[in-house]
Amino acid sequence: MNLPALDRREILPQLFPVPDEYLIVSGLAGAARDTAALTSDGDNLYTMGGTMGAAVSVGLGMALAAPESRVAVITGDGELLMNVGALATVATMAPDNLSIVCIDNGCHGETGNQPGHTARLTDLALMAEGAGVPSTMTISEVGQVAAGARFLIEAPGPRFLLVRVTDGPPSAYKRD
Repeated sequence: MNLPALDRREILPQLFPVPDEYLIVSGLAGAARDTAALTSDGDNLYTMGGTMGAAVSVGLGMALAAPESRVAVITGDGELLMNVGALATVATMAPDNLSIVCIDNGCHGETGNQPGHTARLTDLALMAEGAGVPSTMTISEVGQVAAGARFLIEAPGPRFLLVRVTDGPPSAYKRD
């Protein structure tokens, strides 16, 4: 595995240059802070406080309920691992308007930065592919970010983008 060189605090604005074009669901903790910074805690953001593992399922429901809207789920590796089976349901229901972005820092930032499964052998993009998600991609270097942004717009949906980042802190945005 290549060591990631991406800073999580800088990646989302590059992947979503116009975040108002999306309905966004975020996972917990760092993902919630990163997406709040991206959207200025906007009306198009729903964060999943206290419901670890639910972001993908809620995003799937939103995508099915609002097929005319672009829906993005932004979650972390630990949160996604709590309900990785949701990827199979996403593949089965196959909403073309759904993008899942997993910010993978390889550690459990909320509980002391212990190494997580993705720091070792687990590859969430391979798990998404194995679940049947038709479009998967992994980025871990600055030179891959533009391709990741195009992937979110052009790849057949649903799509899964794994973004391997350094284990630095999330955005310092203070949510209301």
